[in-house]
Amino acid sequence: MKDNSVARDFPIVCVGGSAGGLDAYTRLLQHLPVDLGVAIVIVNHLRTVATRLHEILPHFTQMPVELITESLHIEPDHVFIIPAQRDLHILDGEFRLQPISNPRGWPDVITVFLRSMTQNWDGKLIAVIVSGYDGDGAAALCGIKEAGGITIAQKPDTAGQPDMPESAIASGCIDFVLSPEDIAQEIVRIAHSASHTLTL
Repeated sequence: MKDNSVARDFPIVCVGGSAGGLDAYTRLLQHLPVDLGVAIVIVNHLRTVATRLHEILPHFTQMPVELITESLHIEPDHVFIIPAQRDLHILDGEFRLQPISNPRGWPDVITVFLRSMTQNWDGKLIAVIVSGYDGDGAAALCGIKEAGGITIAQKPDTAGQPDMPESAIASGCIDFVLSPEDIAQEIVRIAHSASHTLTL
């Protein structure tokens, strides 16, 4: 039986995206070590069709890539994919799925998950907003910073659709604006810093 009180002290990275996000996800994952000690959670907007990211992304990383199911335990060195038509939450070191709270108009699944992270995760929080339409996630970024987390937006001129990164930057709560490759390097730096802090 896993001890969740121990398991919840590693960094968790939420990568939120939509249109054009696949390019950002693949470029990011290709530059992340497989033994970094963080959980990567990709929260991608899909309102009407099932996601295929859990089939596509294993070609770009050696980390296990899993489609999130109810009560799935959060583990480091894994990539987790939100299923379509669901809001995603964290509770007791596990994922919780609920029916999407905003089924019409632009989804706010990234904002919902980021807020759950701030309330229910003990480890370092890293929020990454990449290519996509609209501004999902921006409303929760200041909360991530208030909780001691790090916020990163994809550099708009490297994004297929810059709306989401631009909205994130406009929130005034973004620490870094970087290309996907540089985002990977910053995650590595943060993870190493968090690991060093835990061992002190």
